[in-house]
Amino acid sequence: MMTAAVTPVEKVRVMIVDDSAVVRGLVTRWLGEQPGFEVVASCRTGRSALAELATAEPHVVVLDIEMPDMDGLTALPLMLKAKPDLAVVMASTLTRRNADVSLRCLALGAADFLAKPGAAIAQDDYRRDLVAKIKVLGEIARRRSAPRAADPRAAALHTIAQAASGRFLRPGPTPPGAPAPGFALKPFSSAPVRALAIGSSTGGPTALAAVLKAIGVDALSRVPILVTQHMPATFTAALAEHLGAVSGRPAREATHGEPIERGVIYVAPGGKHFSVVQSGAALQASIDNGPPENFCKPSVEPMFRSASKVYGSSLLAVVLTGMGADGAAGVRMISGAGGSVMAQDEATSVVWGMPGAAAATGCCSAVLPLPQIGPKIVRLLSGDRA
Repeated sequence: MMTAAVTPVEKVRVMIVDDSAVVRGLVTRWLGEQPGFEVVASCRTGRSALAELATAEPHVVVLDIEMPDMDGLTALPLMLKAKPDLAVVMASTLTRRNADVSLRCLALGAADFLAKPGAAIAQDDYRRDLVAKIKVLGEIARRRSAPRAADPRAAALHTIAQAASGRFLRPGPTPPGAPAPGFALKPFSSAPVRALAIGSSTGGPTALAAVLKAIGVDALSRVPILVTQHMPATFTAALAEHLGAVSGRPAREATHGEPIERGVIYVAPGGKHFSVVQSGAALQASIDNGPPENFCKPSVEPMFRSASKVYGSSLLAVVLTGMGADGAAGVRMISGAGGSVMAQDEATSVVWGMPGAAAATGCCSAVLPLPQIGPKIVRLLSGDRA
């Protein structure tokens, strides 16, 4: 009896760019221990990586920021120009300058970032996160580069960056014959919105900036804005500053015990969980050092859980692009308390993990492309439930 030939699945091809031979060796060894990866190039500078890009044909590049000759910030746009379907993960030491540079790289089209191991980042944590990010982003990039691929996330790694600068107009067309999203949707709450809570991860910084910019300074002044983005310490301070500049509203890392006020953007500090608690007649931020939830710290869950308790049916929550399923349990709690939830759609998400998990709960009232989320929030803040 003859059996059909099985076509082997192409491995995720990875290029490592770092001026440290030790780092290049470690990452090469880590990936070599995992099935499904192939390290196709190991380069010391951005210039040498550019020279090898065409022949190595990687799906994913792990790109150091600080290098001699040509650094990561300079090399990134040149790499994406030469190979637009490339997924680039920026890697940097945990400093404020590198946090600022990483955010700039995300706006230029990098898919994600990682803080290198050091005093605040354990090597085992870095290894786990690096492998997970390369696996997810590499699979998307591998399918996207295949001749017959029609991945709905095909343009997301680059169009999400365009959204933040206002150049993004709409997601790519739905492939002919593609099924309509099959999610059960709930009506939006009829209660006035008293708070906006947003959770995000991979691709989140640029998506957050796009949404807040689209909402506008006047609409943002009506409610407190609570944000949890998966990021280490130092990076969240830079993110808050960036979101403040983009939105025109005060933005800062939340501090324990401070009052929650309208028109202020509160960002969960890296390495801590952020909740909102009732203190007499006032609401306050609560920051705690509890264990990770869903392997995340900060996790979206404590923010969603606590906000659902204090705001009830007046809470509007949004789940943006990100790996994993963090926030899904909180989505159910928000819905159970009468609040409303929106999720970013698959086509405009860098990774449709968190928003996909939120949509799968059946508790969302809308699943929308990124450019439509901000305008929808404005309408909801104005009392329009249509």
